[in-house]
Amino acid sequence: MTNDLIEKSKKHLWLPFTQMKDYDADPLIIESGAGIKVKDIDGKEYYDGFSSVWLNVHGHRKKELDEAIKKQLEKIAHSTLLGMTNIPATELAEKLVEISPANLTRVFYSDSGAEAMEIALKMAFQYWANSDRPEKQKFVAMKNGYHGDTIGAVSVGSIGLFHQVYGPLMFESYQAPIPYVYRSETDDPAACRDQCLHKLEQLLQEKHHEVAALTIESLVQGAAGMIVMPEGFLAGVRNLCTKYDVLMIVDEVATGFGRTGKMFACENEHVQPDLMAVGKGITGGYLPIAATLTTEKVYDAFYDDYENLKTLFHGHSYTGNQLGCAVALENLRLFESERIVDHVAEMSTYVSAQLNELYALPHVGDVRQLGFMCGIELVQDKETKTPFAFEQRIGYRVSLKMRELGMLTRPLGNVIVFMPPLVSTKADVQAMVAIMKEAIEIVTSEAFHVGV
Repeated sequence: MTNDLIEKSKKHLWLPFTQMKDYDADPLIIESGAGIKVKDIDGKEYYDGFSSVWLNVHGHRKKELDEAIKKQLEKIAHSTLLGMTNIPATELAEKLVEISPANLTRVFYSDSGAEAMEIALKMAFQYWANSDRPEKQKFVAMKNGYHGDTIGAVSVGSIGLFHQVYGPLMFESYQAPIPYVYRSETDDPAACRDQCLHKLEQLLQEKHHEVAALTIESLVQGAAGMIVMPEGFLAGVRNLCTKYDVLMIVDEVATGFGRTGKMFACENEHVQPDLMAVGKGITGGYLPIAATLTTEKVYDAFYDDYENLKTLFHGHSYTGNQLGCAVALENLRLFESERIVDHVAEMSTYVSAQLNELYALPHVGDVRQLGFMCGIELVQDKETKTPFAFEQRIGYRVSLKMRELGMLTRPLGNVIVFMPPLVSTKADVQAMVAIMKEAIEIVTSEAFHVGV
């Protein structure tokens, strides 16, 4: 049975963000999960060290979430949100508005974070057209930004490895620098922050009359390598967007729902965006629900008689799906009853202390962390910060060794990602960091001495 399943997976599947030649060499099929661990078809258990791609909150098979889906399934699984609504979608919208930045009052559902960002882009673009300012059509995107893989989201992304090949399909956006302190000319976070804000202001001074919106991940650039922005940068961007009359789109898909020690990362700097995309943790990691939240001011620009053609002509078949919204509601109830955000905030210091021990390893150049979002950058030479060569695939090799030792994650180049489920305990964190440490030691030692 095991070999048969593996052969079927090799024969028929095409996995996301995966070179299938790699998969064929090291296949893995997950069969079940419980708590913060998953089990493969051979019965081997692994710590879920990246929350099943950054979205698991309470662990797997959380009883209350299972029951919420079963209870909703006894009523109805899905009905359309085109021209009508349903009970869970309505109640969830109210709850999302309640827990979000105060100026966000409207909720538009979709199925993934990329779609939530795509909707935000279309809302921002059409907002200015509906407001008789059609000249504002451009977007400002941040260097190294990532917002998903649909064409609009890719167009405001800036990771060459992911996006370069699709250049002919993309619309042009302006690029603004973002502080990457470890790789900057200065080691001073404040100086790095101020330099980037100054360059952004120069861009907006020149181009604001044609810019509809700016897109930015909230405090942490995830796919770029867990790059944590210096204190005050996000708030500075908000101030510049206000000053130059540019809508601010904040991507909270990865950072939202407690991941940084606040319900939403922008709360760390009291930022209120004009549009906010959320997903991943919204259902506790159970079902694909996402949402775009925006202000009453943006909403009002679309509210008119039909013949004036100000409607937002956008939608998805499973928008506002009852099963997803029902489990999202229960997820948010658990956030409150089990004090999940407080737990992450309280655990962050312990996580930091555990991760800081990795600095003792000769090839750990930088450890970046905000709450339960962590990245460990591996380098060939700590003094010069010289990275390992792309062809060495150090991050990938470390992740395979971690798998062998009982923990799953996916690297970002030479950066090892550590994003455990939010309910992880001190013992869990200690065990997972120990696995990371052992894997890094083994693989980097081999690479350094062998030179491959």
